[in-house]
Amino acid sequence: MVQSTSGSQKTNYMLPLAIVGLMFFAIGFALGINSYLIPLLDTALDMSSTESYLVLAATFSAFLIWGYPASLVIGKIGYKRTMALSFAIFAVALYLFIPSAKMGSYPLFLFASFLSGTGNAFLQASVNPYITILGPIESAAKRMSIMGICNKLAWPIPPLFLSLVIGKQIDNVELTDINAPFLIIIGVFILLGIIALMAPLPEVKAAGEDEDSADDCPYAANKTSIWQFPHLLLGCLALFLYVGVETISLGTLVDYANSLKLPNAELYAWVAPIGMVIGYICGAILIPKYISQAKALLICSALAIFGSFMVVFTPEAMSIYFIVFMALGCSLMWPALWPLAMTDLGKFTKAGSSLLVIAIVGGAVIPTAYGGLKDVFGAQDAYWICIPCFAFILYYALKGHKVR
Repeated sequence: MVQSTSGSQKTNYMLPLAIVGLMFFAIGFALGINSYLIPLLDTALDMSSTESYLVLAATFSAFLIWGYPASLVIGKIGYKRTMALSFAIFAVALYLFIPSAKMGSYPLFLFASFLSGTGNAFLQASVNPYITILGPIESAAKRMSIMGICNKLAWPIPPLFLSLVIGKQIDNVELTDINAPFLIIIGVFILLGIIALMAPLPEVKAAGEDEDSADDCPYAANKTSIWQFPHLLLGCLALFLYVGVETISLGTLVDYANSLKLPNAELYAWVAPIGMVIGYICGAILIPKYISQAKALLICSALAIFGSFMVVFTPEAMSIYFIVFMALGCSLMWPALWPLAMTDLGKFTKAGSSLLVIAIVGGAVIPTAYGGLKDVFGAQDAYWICIPCFAFILYYALKGHKVR
């Protein structure tokens, strides 16, 4: 059950879904910039893979710091104004990449990436719980799947957009070549902030979130702490691992193609999003009418484990294409994990969503570990790190989400 701030139920959410879909597209676009910056910094500044993947670590570490404060901001100013605030932070962060390139300053690149992650943390903290409770909880994965299509289609666009505007292959790009395209991106993000602020988005609340409606969620009514929800805590760990391996499948493709000496490496950025979009379309059609959110998570975990093994064991030139199975497996993990972890939180809904946002820091830890493994064992064997992560998500699909 979803409540508006006035207490009347809303049933027509097509316009809010379209607007929030635009927000999800912006999230994917901002994160997709990293898949271009990593090989660029690797070449331009002559760094190791571990050092270049710290750009991702800087981006996702912001979720650890800002996940909970973002929920407090939402409580004070609402979902819509928080979305607008996030785009203002994005604009400042994207501008800082320009002096970073001019000075060739790696620390400033990391700070700009961290600030970009801060904007992303505020946006994720607002749009994910918003779309989860914008309708019945049992169909949340369907709505999240639709949002996922918007999000993942945006990931491969930055490498192609930057290559098109700069007019060079990534091996020949200099740091200062990114200035003009980044100014264009800044203008677009400022426009998105204005759209978010002016958009007709209703403020929504989950069942039992208000103290006077606590009886709507009996499971949470007698709880005194967010730490008394084991299915949420296990869900946070599953989300931590998922974001890490999804970031590997989306963010390493250009770098992996580059390390394999494949021509036009930036074109391989499309391999993972294709798999994800296929999965999201299936989720939008099948959930909850034909399969449950938990069943979808189970199937996707098995697919991702299969894809990971194939990436590791097949010949290098072929292995890059099996990342599509990892991505297909990842597709419905985010849409399923959020509603499964947030079920029956009642008055702890915002606090629970903040924990899930903090768990996105997995995108900092696991890809950085991948970069370290790549330096030691090579790019292909570094994908071994994905298998235990997907195995835990499989456990959560089978059992972990049922712990009450």
